[in-house]
Amino acid sequence: MSEDLLRYDILIQDALRGAVKKILAEVGRTGLPGDHHFYIAFDTNAPGVRISQRLKERYPQEMTIVLQHQFWDLAIGEHAFEVGLSFGGVPEKLLVPFSAIKGFFDPSVQFALEFDPGKTAEELPEELLEAVEELAKAEKEQTDGESDAPAVTGGAEVAAVDAAESEKPAEKTPAGDSGGEVVSLDAFRKKT
Repeated sequence: MSEDLLRYDILIQDALRGAVKKILAEVGRTGLPGDHHFYIAFDTNAPGVRISQRLKERYPQEMTIVLQHQFWDLAIGEHAFEVGLSFGGVPEKLLVPFSAIKGFFDPSVQFALEFDPGKTAEELPEELLEAVEELAKAEKEQTDGESDAPAVTGGAEVAAVDAAESEKPAEKTPAGDSGGEVVSLDAFRKKT
């Protein structure tokens, strides 16, 4: 068998990340329709991820956020999305590059996608990486100098799920529901 020089695995992951981007853009414009809501797992160490030091300490490798009833300022960019959430009553602003996403799950319709973070043909622009570094430095200086929570323009409480829980979507399905199955792209690759 010859080597996959086209890298179909990367092309498919990028296309599926594009679907997540379109879904979030639509929700940003019109809100969540019906019972739809999302669990989004991401690598907290991925380049371009911006979360507070407090969240980084609590979720050093992976974090799952829930976009359901209470979130604000959902903004979709070319390479990342930004959203306001509240964790333990403390408002936070998160910036998550699409390349950092590990999983996307909508339990209302048992739809799930799984990704290999960082496995993408798309490179993050240098300006985004520099902006994240500058904001991290500014936040560190602010937390070293004062302990006031950032101002909030709206929104309320949203749950963050520990990484161990996010790997078990079947536990989140209602009793009696046959549930869905997360299928890794590896399942479609030919094994040699």
